[in-house]
Amino acid sequence: MRAIVGGILLSVLFGSGLALAETGRIGEIRERLTSANHWRDHVMVVAHRAGGLQARKSRFPENSRAALADAISVGVEMVEIDVQKSSDGTYVVMHDTWLDRTTDCRGQVAERKLAELRACRLVVEASGIPADETIPTLAEYLEAARGRIMVNIDNKLAPGELVGMTQLAERLGLADHVVVKLNLWNEERIAEAHRLIGLMPRGITFMPIVADDAVRDPALLERVASAVSADAVELIAWHGDGQPMTPDGGPLFGARARAVAVRGGWHLWVNTYAIVNKSAGMLAGGRGDQLAVEADLPDEAFGFWVDRGATIIQTDEPSAAIRWLDANGYRRPYASGARQAAAR
Repeated sequence: MRAIVGGILLSVLFGSGLALAETGRIGEIRERLTSANHWRDHVMVVAHRAGGLQARKSRFPENSRAALADAISVGVEMVEIDVQKSSDGTYVVMHDTWLDRTTDCRGQVAERKLAELRACRLVVEASGIPADETIPTLAEYLEAARGRIMVNIDNKLAPGELVGMTQLAERLGLADHVVVKLNLWNEERIAEAHRLIGLMPRGITFMPIVADDAVRDPALLERVASAVSADAVELIAWHGDGQPMTPDGGPLFGARARAVAVRGGWHLWVNTYAIVNKSAGMLAGGRGDQLAVEADLPDEAFGFWVDRGATIIQTDEPSAAIRWLDANGYRRPYASGARQAAAR
């Protein structure tokens, strides 16, 4: 978030090719994140649960370091991960409050000490086969991402825990790698966001989430983005069972949303990933990953949202998204990638 990061300083820093070379991959990603109006011809990709749900959950455990490594290898800019807390106060990377679905252990995360959680192996959900990995701590995950990819933390605890998570990132020297978020829909929630931001370290990026079940006027969308100096706003286009696919993106996507995004200099972020036991594309007006990959209609999913101004896509299918975006001219190469290729 520019209010925390100090966007003027960053824009000066990244004005020189020398400074960009010195900052490497994370510096390049942050430049594209914090300078949206300079990069509207490049669509960034975020791997949901680190990309562990791709190919019908058959390749990696979700939120695993194996999924993280794969996301890095295909050029994803950011992984989204979920954070819970052990009974002795350590942040761990885990989506559910229970261990049963994603590990070979049983019971609640919050009732286990870290030493107990370290004995739980992650499983590849489609097969139920335990992997070699155990549950990572947030600190371990951030270290694995160091210098290579940004991390979007989905906090599964009380909002105030965001402060502790961001302080952990600062202690590791990785505050500039982290994006945190909160759902905002009225002035009270905006005030809560301000309070939390005031407690977070410098360098952390804060992103509001705005969903069209609660916010239907782009004027409030603009108010939210302005109030927290957003670099990106995660927009939810809800889609109910039995409803047709959205023809226009709903109340928050469209010409007016693009106008306020350009005026504010921030990205429109869309989620195309699936929610278990819900209709396909529930977060994307019916135009989600299943339509893109399983129905082989990426133009009607990824293409639809890009046409409506989305410049960040969070997906369960990061490889497929990047392939389509590359093929259709929506990705611009990174200098760090060229340097790495030359070194090989």
